[in-house]
Amino acid sequence: MNNTAAKPATYEDILGLPEHIIGEIINGRIESHPRPAPKHALASSSLGGELFFPFQKGKGGPGGWWIIDEPELHLAAHVLVPDLAGWKKERMPVLPDTAWFEAVPDWICEILSPSTAKIDRVEKMPIYAHLGVRHFWLIDPQLQTLEVYELCNGQWVLLETIDNDKPVSIAPFQDISFPLSSLWGE
Repeated sequence: MNNTAAKPATYEDILGLPEHIIGEIINGRIESHPRPAPKHALASSSLGGELFFPFQKGKGGPGGWWIIDEPELHLAAHVLVPDLAGWKKERMPVLPDTAWFEAVPDWICEILSPSTAKIDRVEKMPIYAHLGVRHFWLIDPQLQTLEVYELCNGQWVLLETIDNDKPVSIAPFQDISFPLSSLWGE
């Protein structure tokens, strides 16, 4: 009888990946995928642009946040790379000196793509809930939708699904409004 279990992935496994590949450790195994496709990257960059000045710089909004593209999160036994994450500066007053973050974000956004949608929904969403991320957004550039979730008693509650060119003004960024269509370059 052979009881050899697969060896859990390590950070060395991530460092051994080619430069153009993003690596994550999810539930003990390495997941890798190439850099995002143009529609994915445009949606992520556009959302970051909508949030950066009002929430990180305080121009046209309340400030008080760090908004970071593709941060590497070292949380519990996981190494995760969401498309965007945000931390309230009251919880994380300064950025870490490391190349990664060990503080749980207050908000995470994943941009869905055919190669990552299942992992984002089935594996990463429960991990983010378990870690205590308060707000979670899922953006689908193909369907041109935004799903907004809030953590309630350890479970994700869908607050709203936004589509077309409807305005986005919802927690935790309800202090501003922008049309969802701005994420698609329209």
